[in-house]
Amino acid sequence: MKKELEISSLEELGQVAEMLLAFCDDKRIITFTGEIGAGKTTLITVLCKLLGVEDTISSPTFSIVNEYESGKDTLYHIDLYRLPVIEEAIGIGIEDYIYSGNYCFIEWPGLVDDLLDEKEIVQVLIETLENGHRRIVFFTVDD
Repeated sequence: MKKELEISSLEELGQVAEMLLAFCDDKRIITFTGEIGAGKTTLITVLCKLLGVEDTISSPTFSIVNEYESGKDTLYHIDLYRLPVIEEAIGIGIEDYIYSGNYCFIEWPGLVDDLLDEKEIVQVLIETLENGHRRIVFFTVDD
C-alpha cells in the first residue's frame, strides 16, 4: 500500500499526521527517512501532539530516545543518526522499544533494518522539492 502527497507549508502537517495515523491502521512502528532538515522531527512532533502528548517534544538526536506519555500510552521517538553500528542500538535497548507494542517513531532507521519486520511497519519518506514543497510518501510492504 502506498500514499503520496505534496505539501507547501508546515500548516498542512496536521492533516498529514491524521492521514498517516489512519494509514497505519494497527501498525505501531513508523520509520522516517529524509535528508537533514526535511521535516522528520517536525512531523513526529505533530503526530505526538495529535496522539495526546502534552509534554514539550524535542529531537532525540543526542539522547537517542525520547519517551512521551499520552494518556494510557507511551510513545517512543528514536533518532539513530549518531549511532555508527547496530550493536550500539542494541546496547540502548532498541529491541525493547520496537517490540513494546507502543508507538515507535524511528528517524534514520537504516541501522536497524534487520531488526524490523517490514510487514509490521509503515515507512515514511520525506523529500524536499526544488520549489520548497515537501513530498511525503507513506508505504507498507504487502504480502
